[in-house]
Amino acid sequence: MVQDLSRVLLAYWQQFLVILPKLLVALVLLVAAVFLANRLSAFLGGRLRNRSADPLLGDFLASIGKWVMILVGLLLALNILGFSGIVTGLMSAAGVSAFIVGFAFKDIAENFLAGVILAFNRPFHINDTVQIKDLIGHVEALNLRTTLVRTFDGKHIFLPNSLVLKEPLINYTRDGNLRQEFLVSVELGETETPDSVIHIILNFLRSVPEVQQAPRTPYVNLEKATATTVDLRVYFWTDSEDYRRGVLQQKSRLMQQVKQELLGAGVGVPVLGQ
Repeated sequence: MVQDLSRVLLAYWQQFLVILPKLLVALVLLVAAVFLANRLSAFLGGRLRNRSADPLLGDFLASIGKWVMILVGLLLALNILGFSGIVTGLMSAAGVSAFIVGFAFKDIAENFLAGVILAFNRPFHINDTVQIKDLIGHVEALNLRTTLVRTFDGKHIFLPNSLVLKEPLINYTRDGNLRQEFLVSVELGETETPDSVIHIILNFLRSVPEVQQAPRTPYVNLEKATATTVDLRVYFWTDSEDYRRGVLQQKSRLMQQVKQELLGAGVGVPVLGQ
């Protein structure tokens, strides 16, 4: 029994000596693959973070690239060691598994791919104010599966990336300029005319620093007129970087100021609306 065990161990040792050069080459290849994968991950991570405003997605794609390269190195190492059958089996199993997993998690894969598209061809940036369907709020993050939007009343809404990609999206703050409007209904006195009221409103808007002037000058349209009243639609442009405070509150202030300006000019009681 001892002699048989010695012969078996000697045979294994001789086989190990035969395969040792291949094993060393495979080990060096695997170490090199891990080293290059780390360098590639750092390089891709930096490039992706520079091109994408979302560091999470850049880090994830860099990590995917790292593990793909390590897997390629492992498969090459197994092939060098003569385990080509195992490599073929792993590739076949990977293909079948990818098909099964892709079918089972179709929605997750769809949202992930939509997130990649949004990251590189993005209709918004972080902190932009957007509207998707009936939802309006600030974009806070773009994750692998969802886009995080915080509404003006403090709710955090996680929207699937595929929904954000497919639905029409209104960006209120993309270029920093936004036109607003409101309605002014006034009673005309014996001396007032629509033109005189429009002149008062425009003179006031031209004196407000927050209201943009040329080339986006404010203007007023006459929408409706009766014997004693007129409805005037006031249009003006403002900076939309801060939509909730800089736009909505500013519009509210202007509406009140226009009302006071008309009252101070002796115009009949003005009624403001949207």
